[in-house]
Amino acid sequence: MSTYSLRSRWVLPVDGPPLRDGVVSVCDGKIITVEQTSVSTRPTEDLGDVILLPGLVNAHIHLEFSDCTRPLGKPAMLLSDWIRQVIGTRKRGDRDTARAIQVGLTESLNVGVTTLGEIATSSPTAFGEYRGSNLLAFEEVIGFSAGRTHSILHDIRQRLQRSLACETLCRVGLSPHAPYTVHPELLRQLVETACELELPVAMHLAESREELELLSSGSGPFQQLLADRSMWDPDAIAPGSKPMDYLRILAEAPRALVIHGNYLTDGEIGFLAQQCRHMSLVYCPRTHAYFDHEPYPLERMLATGVRVAVGTDSRASNPDLSLLSELRWIAEQYPTIPAATILQLGTLSGAEALGLSADTGSLTPGKWLDMIAVPCPADVDPYEVLLHSDASPQSVWIRGARLELAH
Repeated sequence: MSTYSLRSRWVLPVDGPPLRDGVVSVCDGKIITVEQTSVSTRPTEDLGDVILLPGLVNAHIHLEFSDCTRPLGKPAMLLSDWIRQVIGTRKRGDRDTARAIQVGLTESLNVGVTTLGEIATSSPTAFGEYRGSNLLAFEEVIGFSAGRTHSILHDIRQRLQRSLACETLCRVGLSPHAPYTVHPELLRQLVETACELELPVAMHLAESREELELLSSGSGPFQQLLADRSMWDPDAIAPGSKPMDYLRILAEAPRALVIHGNYLTDGEIGFLAQQCRHMSLVYCPRTHAYFDHEPYPLERMLATGVRVAVGTDSRASNPDLSLLSELRWIAEQYPTIPAATILQLGTLSGAEALGLSADTGSLTPGKWLDMIAVPCPADVDPYEVLLHSDASPQSVWIRGARLELAH
C-alpha cells in the first residue's frame, strides 16, 4: 500500500471551495482526504508555492493533426473550404499519423491535460502503450449514402472490438461526424448501437451557417463539396431540417456530446439544458475564433443550464493544444463568468461530459489523483494566476503517479 500527502500554497478541488495551505492525501493512487494543513496529521511533502488542481480535461480533440505547425487555410475561411484542406492533408503520402498522435499526446500532457476525448480515425495501435493520460476514443464514422449503412455498421463494429480490446484506452465511443457526412438513418442506427453497447456518442453539430443552409434547403457550399466528391444524396436530408432533428436522435444515446453548437437556437439550447443529465455541449473557443463565427452564447448557455465542456479541437484550426489557453480565452472574452466556473468547464464539466466524473475531474476523496501543479506567488489570487497569466504546469500526476514534463 502506497500512501503519501502533498501540501501546497493553494488547493483548488473544483467541487469545493479553494483551500489555502491545503493538503491532498493519497493511497494507492486514489485521493483519501483534501484538507487544510492545520487539520492534517499526516507526514507531508511540501510542494511550496504552487496551486494543486485537477488535471485538465480536453473534451474534444483530433490528435491526428498534431503535426500541423499552424492551422490549415486562413482565418475566417468557410468551414467547407477548410474541410477541403483537411481532406487534402489526410491524403498526403508522407503523413505519419501514428507519430502525429504521439506528438499530440505528449504536448497534451506537458500542458496539464490528463483526460482526452479523442476523435479516432486510426487503428488503436496508433496510441501505442501511452500511459500519460485518460484516453476516451470516439470512433469517427462517415457515410452519407443510405445504401452503405449496413456495410458501415459492420465495419464500425469491427473497429469497436479492436478499440475495446486496447488497454491504452480507458473508454470507447462513437462519433458520427456531422450532418453533412452522416445520413440520418445511419445516425439512428449508430445511436442504437451505442445504446446496445452503452457507449457515448459525439457529433459535430450546428458548427457553421453553411451547415444550416444545407439542412434547410439542400444547397450551399456543403452541397457543392459533397457533389464534388460524388457523395451528394438529394434524398438524405429532408427540406427544412434543423439541428433539433439531430439533437432528438442524439438524446436517445446513453451519453451525447454536441461538438461546437455555434449556431443553436434558443429552443435547441433549452433542449440541451433539459437533457443535461446525459447531454453536453463542447465549446472550442480558439477554433471558434479562427473561423470568425458569430459570438458564442456561452453566458446564455450556462444560465439556461446547459452542461458546457471545453475542447481544443486540433492543430488544424488551433495554434496549440493548451486547454489552459482555452480557459484564458474564455476569461478574457467573458469577464462576467466567475473564475471558478471557468475552471470547472475545463475540469469537472469535461469529465461529466465524457462520463468519467466518478474517477476524475475534481480533487475528491475516492477519485484517482489526476492532478497538476502550477507555480503561484505567495500572495497572488490563484485564479488570477491560472486565468490571467502565462504560468504553465510544472508537475502532473496520473492515477497517483507523478510524471515528468518536458518543457
